[in-house]
Amino acid sequence: MQIETDGLVIREQTVGENDRLITLLTRKAGLMRGFARQAKTIRNSKTSATSLLSYSQFSIYQGRERVIISDARPKESFFGLREDIGRLALAQYFCELAGVLAPEQSPAEDDLRLMLNALYFLSHNTRPPLLLKTVVEMRMMSLSGYMPDLLYCQGCGCYEADVMFFLPRSGTLLCGACGAGPAEEAIPLQRGMLTALRHTIYADFDKLFSFQLPPEGLKQISKASERYLIHTLQRSFPTLEFFHQMNT
Repeated sequence: MQIETDGLVIREQTVGENDRLITLLTRKAGLMRGFARQAKTIRNSKTSATSLLSYSQFSIYQGRERVIISDARPKESFFGLREDIGRLALAQYFCELAGVLAPEQSPAEDDLRLMLNALYFLSHNTRPPLLLKTVVEMRMMSLSGYMPDLLYCQGCGCYEADVMFFLPRSGTLLCGACGAGPAEEAIPLQRGMLTALRHTIYADFDKLFSFQLPPEGLKQISKASERYLIHTLQRSFPTLEFFHQMNT
């Protein structure tokens, strides 16, 4: 079966001397893994199109045992990411997240759109990295069925207070009056921070990246989203650890 689709290369692995095994996040079929033969050969048209973080148009042959990338034409390579190792590390973290959370063998329009927008802003350095990190983490978790409940306090139903506490283990909120148990991790969020965190999961996509927060606020919502993701998925991410090393 032949498939024509656009997709983003989120993982690449050299096989033999000149072949690549790549993982794609595609619009029509979600995550796909396929072989790009002779992709590392000089002057091969598939070389740049099958590189990590390349967004390309693919012709894919799906056989019984193997998926073969028969043709690939680059559309966007996000060259700006190579100018800063911290931003490149964050982009690689986004790819690792997509590899865990995006659907396989089913349409992934929203996941791909989220990734492409985040990489565009990151490549052009037009949004703070921690803003992009929080948006990608929270929205991708929500798309995958792990949306936290940020509507109201789980104790009394309060929608908003000067400070609300986010509980990353359960993905819920408590107001200051209800409080959290001494053994439970609770991340305090002031009004603007909570509004921003809500925005990442409830806003229309066209407005998803349009909010602003001061640096300390971004650090706090980034901490909240990251702790929720790690608690929920029960795993670590080497690319996330590398990103933190590059930004300490």
